[in-house]
Amino acid sequence: MELTETAALPLPAKELGWVTRVRTDPTLLADMANAVGGGPFHVVYPEQFTTNLAAFVDAMVTAGVDGKVYFGKKANKAACWPRACAEANTGVDVASAPELIHALANGVRGEDLVITGPSKSDDLLWLATRHRCLITVDELDELDRVIAIADAGEAVRILLRVLPPSNPNSRFGLNDNELDLAIDRCVAHRAHLRMEGFSFHLTGYSVAPRAWQASDLIDRCLAARAKGLAATSVSIGGGFAVDYVDASPWQQFLSKYQDSWFHTRKTFSGFYPYHANPAGAEMLSAILGSSVATEHSDLAAKFAQTGTRLLIEPGRALLDGCGFTAFPVLGYKPRQDYGFITASGLSLSLSEQWFASEYLPDPMLWPQQEPSTPTSACVGGSSCLETDMLSWRKIRFDRVPRRGDLLIYPNTAGYQMDSNESEFHQLPLPPKVVVTTSPGRIRWRLESAGVSHRGGGHSHE
Repeated sequence: MELTETAALPLPAKELGWVTRVRTDPTLLADMANAVGGGPFHVVYPEQFTTNLAAFVDAMVTAGVDGKVYFGKKANKAACWPRACAEANTGVDVASAPELIHALANGVRGEDLVITGPSKSDDLLWLATRHRCLITVDELDELDRVIAIADAGEAVRILLRVLPPSNPNSRFGLNDNELDLAIDRCVAHRAHLRMEGFSFHLTGYSVAPRAWQASDLIDRCLAARAKGLAATSVSIGGGFAVDYVDASPWQQFLSKYQDSWFHTRKTFSGFYPYHANPAGAEMLSAILGSSVATEHSDLAAKFAQTGTRLLIEPGRALLDGCGFTAFPVLGYKPRQDYGFITASGLSLSLSEQWFASEYLPDPMLWPQQEPSTPTSACVGGSSCLETDMLSWRKIRFDRVPRRGDLLIYPNTAGYQMDSNESEFHQLPLPPKVVVTTSPGRIRWRLESAGVSHRGGGHSHE
């Protein structure tokens, strides 16, 4: 089937060296597929996570800012990430009792955990206080519950989450009147309640609003210190962009975009900005280098000169380049203008589809072969639902897909892998395969459901 003008423009993903090594090995992915029973599986690479983590830490050190990185655990459930945080003496951001327990089981100390999210369960608050975790308080009645724990003699560490003026309709955070009441209560109960500062979270990926909001929260810290509170820290949350594709293909895709590129002319509420500059740790550097409307020259200087610590909670950005997902091809159905690939598994394992959007970096067919008949195809899951589509987009392939191929979706570790996975049709959840590399050798193992272990697995010379 010849390519037609209905095929979408390509969006090749940036590919790191470890991915190229795994993907171009003649047998490695087939061995993994065989080990997991032929279903879809996720491949993860903790060494890249450690590299990304170090880049964020280095951005703080270079800017002269004291602070701490907390991995946003909700972005991926694998045990290898909190283990990497424990080994690097950095933190983890959790929002449930099971997440807290999982982090502890993988070596993260309680004082290196921050508890986020809206009103928290009594079990979560009890565990968090027992382990000296830092708790982000989102509402006044939650503060009262924390105060009751503190008044009973348990030392409690908290941040107060601020409602951003840029998003006044958000359900998260305390407004100015609530903050005044919260500060007064913290002062009254400071014998066992340590108010360590403020936090915020912003949607979008803009630098300037984060710098402005952080500057405002430093001022709030100074005011709180004047009332006798510790107020040592400001958390700016996450939202650090990931640069999935190069600028040129992304701009061409946007400028020439048409609904005919998608099956049934499917429309979407919007797309993630798959090209971003700055991204990751460079975005943090840009935030810290932003001018702020005070006597301080930039935000980093304001943090340093006021003795305020910076806390960040990246999720997706720490997982950039840390994994991909392999869906076995079950069949291919040609039509007049484009075809349909049926993949083993469900689109619930590619979470963007379930937020009225589409995951756009191009998947690739494995094994690599010489180009033959170019074709375009959409990708559906193996359920009985019309809407179970991994890719509504008519993707360009340089050959016809065949049963037994693997369809490799790149850079899926950040949120795509498992935030919405389901055992619909009683299908098992895709397992995770942990890869490590060294000169001349690729080692891999299946990750257990709970604790990340060292060693074991298989190797390819």
